[in-house]
Amino acid sequence: MFENIDDITVDYEEGGQLLVKELDKVVLSKGAWTTILFRFKQWDNKLEDYGPERYIIRRYRKMQGEYKPQSKFTISSVRQAKMIVEALNTWIEAAESQE
Repeated sequence: MFENIDDITVDYEEGGQLLVKELDKVVLSKGAWTTILFRFKQWDNKLEDYGPERYIIRRYRKMQGEYKPQSKFTISSVRQAKMIVEALNTWIEAAESQE
């Protein structure tokens, strides 16, 4: 578990091999419940290299001084990420036009 938000990562190593390599992260919210968007690549044994970029949103809950994972949603492709961005932009524009 992690004591500090800056230390939270999706890097994952097994047997000396980095299987999940974090490329970037954006902290979307801080506090007792923290939400972070990660950009990462996952090792592909068939390719003997990292696969395409992927994205994951993770929620952490701070309990007893440590951030513990609570939920996650993996955005599996650039195409899916673009669809999410387009939907959010449409909804945001509609909400702003009603203000």
